[in-house]
Order: sequence, then structure tokens, then C-alpha cells
Amino acid sequence: MRIISTNLGKPTPIRWNGEETTTGIFKYPVDHPLTLETESVAGDNISDRRVHGGEFKACYLFASEHYPYWKEKYPHLDWDWGMFGENLTVEGLDETTLKIGNIYKVGSALVQVTQPREPCFKLGIRFNDQGILKEFIDHGFPGTYVRVLEVGQVQVGDEFTLVKEATNDLTTQQFYHLLFARKKHPTIVQLAIENEALPERKRDKLRRFLK
Repeated sequence: MRIISTNLGKPTPIRWNGEETTTGIFKYPVDHPLTLETESVAGDNISDRRVHGGEFKACYLFASEHYPYWKEKYPHLDWDWGMFGENLTVEGLDETTLKIGNIYKVGSALVQVTQPREPCFKLGIRFNDQGILKEFIDHGFPGTYVRVLEVGQVQVGDEFTLVKEATNDLTTQQFYHLLFARKKHPTIVQLAIENEALPERKRDKLRRFLK
């Protein structure tokens, strides 16, 4: 995996359900390294820390390979890297094989794969179409958040070096499908519950499906 774009967002005013709020989803490429901190990316806007940022969502990665698919579906948009609100656009990120819990060295930072991105209405605002939420879920390639184990800087061209592979075989895509599945496969549920790289609250919610 290799970084091909570093992206930051400024607070952008939006109106939703009759109320004024802001969003940081409007991210655009920057021409300087990013500092990955323990709960966020330095200089990036996080408008709602209840659902963004924090230990298990410090930085969001999205694969460059998925852009052509979405460009074809939304050709009228002004396309650039960062369209999905990702801090790092990454070449070679494959959710079907990327294990939750994998630890990578990238630049001078050490990061751990934690959880896929779950879309909210702000993605619909960025695309000017709330229909993208279901499409994004159905497509099954959500990118991933990472936890920052060692603060450091990353820049375009930096490659991800696997430092430690997760012993738990749960992939990012498997967990993503599990989150939205009406009937949850008990084997995958068990993998998720046992995966300590996932937030405890998500694992707790899944335990009831094994009763």
C-alpha cells in the first residue's frame, strides 16, 4: 500500500433537517506531510467527535482503486482526491484481505487497522445525493480507520510496511458486511468479539447475537 494523496478539511457550514451545523468531510489534497496524532490528524477538522476521531478513528484511509467506480456513477461532480472524507488516499488498499489488527509502519508513524467507515448523511451531502449511503454499503469497499500507536508524519509516496500481522483473521470487508447484515454469521461474530483491535463497545453490541 502506498499513499498517493494527503487530504485535509476545513469546517464547512451545512444545513441538515432544518438545523445549521458544520462538517469536515469536504477534504482536499494538500502538498505537505500530515502528522498523525493519537486521536486525529493535525490540522484536520472534526466537527462531531462523538462519531469521528478518537483512538479508534484517528485517521481514515480510502483506496484509490475505487474512484473509477464512483466517478462513473457520479460523473457530474468535481472530482479530486479526498472525496470520501479520507485523510489518506491509498493505492493498494484491499478490504477483502486487509485484516483488522494489522500493524503498519508508514512514514514515521506506526498505525493499526481498526474498523471500516460507516457512511452517514454527510457523505450524502458531499455527493449531493443521500442515495449514496445505500450504494456505499452495498458496494462493500468502505476504506478503513486506523489507530495511531506511534505519532509521526506521513507524506505522498510513503509505503505501508507490515510490522505485525493480526492473528485474528477478520478482514475489514467481513466486518463491514457483518455490521449491516440482518442475519449475522456466528463464526464472523465470534471473530469480531475476539478481535481486540475493534472498539469494545462494538464488540459488546455483537455479543447478543451469540445468545
